Amino acid sequence: MLLAYLRYLSRARDEHSLHSPFLFALYTRIIQADNRREAAFAPIRTLRTVMRRRRDRIAITDFGAGSKVNASRERTVGDIARNSQKPARFGRLLYRLARHVNASTVLDLGTSLGLTTAYLAEAARLNDGRVLTFEGCPETAAVARDNFCRLDLLNTTVVVGNIDETLPEQLAALKTVDFVFFDANHRYEPTVRYFETCLTKKHNDTVFVFDDIHWSDEMEQAWDYIKKHPAVSVTVDLFWVGLVFFRHEQPRQDFILRF
Repeated sequence: MLLAYLRYLSRARDEHSLHSPFLFALYTRIIQADNRREAAFAPIRTLRTVMRRRRDRIAITDFGAGSKVNASRERTVGDIARNSQKPARFGRLLYRLARHVNASTVLDLGTSLGLTTAYLAEAARLNDGRVLTFEGCPETAAVARDNFCRLDLLNTTVVVGNIDETLPEQLAALKTVDFVFFDANHRYEPTVRYFETCLTKKHNDTVFVFDDIHWSDEMEQAWDYIKKHPAVSVTVDLFWVGLVFFRHEQPRQDFILRF
């Protein structure tokens, strides 16, 4: 991971090197924006602190690649909050991106405790939209549901079960999707399969965001496959996450940008 990050730093660009108006606006107004003072985020911050202090244990059902920090089948909620949840700045980024495309149908593949999902839900409800969030672990999903109730996020539905089965079932009932965050199974084959499954419901302005694209060799390979897919027009590598756009009007480009 360290070597991958050093390679990223050596290749990352800033706004002064961006000649595409679309990418320049995306980078300066969305990626690099600072919206930490949004009123909607205060309850999420408070809840994150509460989750980190919890010492109760839950049984973990993991269909994915597992945790590099704690592979135990039983973990405290506090441990999950500290080590498995994305930092708040990524939640804020997802919020900005979802607002940017006026997302009303949002998919979140990998709920965990729901803290990152909450940012997506706040963005979606600005358009009277909803979030379908997928979680394989029943006990983790139960904590997330309770968190959504605490935050009054009534536009969020937790789908529990193996995403290999639940994702195609739920997509079948949707006409299109506006935004998808992929954070479920950090292996090559499932990541590519989820990507191709969701492709059937994308439209010109849909945004896909992939978590941990440099987490392992398999995720690097998956990210390379996604970048080369003919349906993709623009990708943005922020190291920790990768952004995928399908805008037909954009020339085919791949960017590595500082975040």
